[in-house]
Amino acid sequence: MSEKIGLIAGKGQFPLLFALAARSQGFSVTAVAHRGETEPALKDLVDEIHWIYVGQLNKLIRIFQAAGVRRAVMAGGITRGRLFRDFRPDLRALSLLRRAGTGRDDRLLRAVADEMAQEGITIAPSTLFMNDLLAGPGQLSRRRPTPEEMQDVQLGHEVAQELGRLDLGQCVVVRRGVVVALEAIEGTDDTIRRAGALAGPGTVVVKMSKPQQDLRFDVPAVGLETIRVMAEVKAAVLAVEAGKTLIFDRDEMLAAAHRAKIAVWGL
Repeated sequence: MSEKIGLIAGKGQFPLLFALAARSQGFSVTAVAHRGETEPALKDLVDEIHWIYVGQLNKLIRIFQAAGVRRAVMAGGITRGRLFRDFRPDLRALSLLRRAGTGRDDRLLRAVADEMAQEGITIAPSTLFMNDLLAGPGQLSRRRPTPEEMQDVQLGHEVAQELGRLDLGQCVVVRRGVVVALEAIEGTDDTIRRAGALAGPGTVVVKMSKPQQDLRFDVPAVGLETIRVMAEVKAAVLAVEAGKTLIFDRDEMLAAAHRAKIAVWGL
């Protein structure tokens, strides 16, 4: 009998890729998916799937317990705006929110993980089965950043660390030594678009994990869509943290970066 693993699925392709990787290694996957966030296609890649609204923590735990899941992974984020619409916390979630507070992602997710651990369900790192998708160091694209762009990368790196220390966003956009945009509730893609509208072509995008990053949740991820958005605004460089950033659709992403003359660099 194959070992069961739970999948707490958010948005994007990360949950789908995780399900494929887990099943390829012989695991049976029980997914709890979020309405309005998780891709419906996930149902074809898992052994069983259950749909909940954001905030139904007790239901999530009971689903895993009924399925015999003792270990689970959080894959894919939840749109932050979801907390202001269609958020349906149950009594267990409300109690946790009173204890942990809102507005700090890591603190809240750690509280969720602790709550699940008390029920016998361990949250494993979200990179489980996915290490081959992590970014390496140095030059990842055909084009290397220019010396001037590397100065912007360094500035973005320093600012991103401070942004992460405050448990806010993961993305900083710089141009010619000026910080143009910081990620807030809108997410990386819209941060890049906002920066392009403000500063024009040539922006440098830096995406970093938080200094206190818990690899069980919210690992930074980039992919083909990231490059497409950067190409829209004629951004010049994407810098990510080596060993702590997932790269989806790597071959297609780097080919698109080459066509758009975007340099991709692993910090």
